[in-house]
Amino acid sequence: MVRPALEVADIFRDHGAAWRRANAGQVSLGQLKVMAAIERCRTAALGGHVARCEDCTHTLVAYNSCRNRHCPKCQGAAAKDWLADREAELLPVPYFHVVFTLPAAIANIAYHKAVIYDLLFKASAETMLTIADDPKHLGARIGLTAVLHTWGSAMTHHPHVHMIVPGGGLSADGTRWIACRPNFFLPVRVLSKLFRRLFLEKLATAHAAGRLMFFGDDAHLADDDAFAAFLAPLRKTRWFVYAKRPFAGPQAVLAYLSRYTHRVAIANSRLIAADDTGVTFKWKDYRIAGRARSKTMTLAVNEFIRRFLIHVLPRGLHRIRHYGLFANGGRNDNLARARELLGVLKPPREAAAAEPADATPTPAPARQCPCCGGRMIIIETFARGCSPQKRPAPSILVISVDTS
Repeated sequence: MVRPALEVADIFRDHGAAWRRANAGQVSLGQLKVMAAIERCRTAALGGHVARCEDCTHTLVAYNSCRNRHCPKCQGAAAKDWLADREAELLPVPYFHVVFTLPAAIANIAYHKAVIYDLLFKASAETMLTIADDPKHLGARIGLTAVLHTWGSAMTHHPHVHMIVPGGGLSADGTRWIACRPNFFLPVRVLSKLFRRLFLEKLATAHAAGRLMFFGDDAHLADDDAFAAFLAPLRKTRWFVYAKRPFAGPQAVLAYLSRYTHRVAIANSRLIAADDTGVTFKWKDYRIAGRARSKTMTLAVNEFIRRFLIHVLPRGLHRIRHYGLFANGGRNDNLARARELLGVLKPPREAAAAEPADATPTPAPARQCPCCGGRMIIIETFARGCSPQKRPAPSILVISVDTS
């Protein structure tokens, strides 16, 4: 018998109750909701349906997904829909990948995550738009998509923003497409210095407005003079902005986005083993080059859960944002103008939308039977907390599938 793959949900179900009791009063409501959602995902607690093959009567039970954005099992469908929209927006130009990272000292005081993460987005986007608009560098209005990640490979707190940027932009008057130099977009050192200045200015403003919180050993930073002294050395150290080589075509951009946009702190595929002594998982030490960077790590169960939950985002915080030409207000017009200047046709979605309204829509394909390929039909639905009445025969495996 094949043993089911280990999941974060298994760890939460086995150890979550004890962890919550041990940390009562120190866990946010948002974190508790994430734990509950992951524990119940694709179980009878969320309800589901029973499907049976019309030909061979193969029957399976499909439990509903929690669809929580922190659940390792529920991001596939969301990523697929999001990527379909991005595919329609791709331009036939080189795309670059730029990463803005906060220093560890800032990450360590990010008690008010909503404020710090918002400042990270704004400072990094403003940096890119400002330097690109400078005639000394590109002299163009660019667009970019930014994705927030808050973790390192070992699930430590490591806030950084990944940006996907076309290699060029519109001229100030919108009459020309200005392309960047081959294999070079914007100077990293210039980006780094401006990013450091903008972020620290915004952080100081947030502190003066009383928008930051400090606890424990950092409580003294609530004082203006103490906070100014804390920031002083950060104004002199190098902040890391990393620019990778351009992607090898639009499909490579989509492949990258499919891996990064809806990622969570740790994927189930990285888990190796879990018991009362700890959780073992795969991680990468990026300080080492080559295959040697792939390692395994074992954390105590309590520490594993703690690290997972520090990456729960504040409610309402958007971890994928668009700026410049891609900002929601004028995105469609800007993309249309860019395509016109680049001499490209309408994207497939726009072309399909232009078809006659009486065109016969293609019906969605029915789910196929895994045994014979026949059509699976739903014979029962059951509500949250209920069990299916029409159960499969004992010889047929009961599985849970993603119904999102």
